[in-house]
Amino acid sequence: MTPGFPDCQIEQSFAGPVVGVDEVGCGPWAGPVVAAAVAWGTPEIAAAFVGRINDSKAVSPKRRAALAQELRTTPGVVIGVGMASVEDIDRLNIRQAAVLAMQRAVQQLHIVPRVVLVDGTGRPHFGENVHVVPVVKGDAKCLAIAAASIVAKETRDALMQQLSQDFPVYGWEKNAGYGTRTHQAALAQHGVTPHHRRSFAPIARLLGPSSGLI
Repeated sequence: MTPGFPDCQIEQSFAGPVVGVDEVGCGPWAGPVVAAAVAWGTPEIAAAFVGRINDSKAVSPKRRAALAQELRTTPGVVIGVGMASVEDIDRLNIRQAAVLAMQRAVQQLHIVPRVVLVDGTGRPHFGENVHVVPVVKGDAKCLAIAAASIVAKETRDALMQQLSQDFPVYGWEKNAGYGTRTHQAALAQHGVTPHHRRSFAPIARLLGPSSGLI
């Protein structure tokens, strides 16, 4: 084990297929929540990433982008990505929408997992005969979960950069939809967009008679 990096001991302690799942984007005021699921085709493939992959929050943006690209293009790395839209978030609540995104990510895999390792303490349902194992701080302990966090983060950031082209005043290409000062100032001046989460209190407060809807 490389100090400060997750390893693959947790996934290798179960009979496969074993999948690591993580989500990003629960906190922002705008945009979807995105989840990724990652499985290693062989122990050798996983070993090649040990000491190089870490929790997405602990990796520089440049390094994270390179790792995400390597994960996507390495034969034997199995990846699924799922999203829950702003409409899903407002209909369900953010926690249930995050679960939905994770379920959709697992559904996108071309394998049927026997074990799903989930970052956190929850136990989402992924199907009959699928054993769910919550791993507290899993993105810092489990290689597959850390890899999933990187793919999910890069996917969501790219999406927010695309959305920012149509709504440049909100700074989503930099703040990823979080409630930064720039984002708050743009909301006060320009109003709420279709990509804002109306169920979130800061947005709900703006949806009064004087608020604009782009």
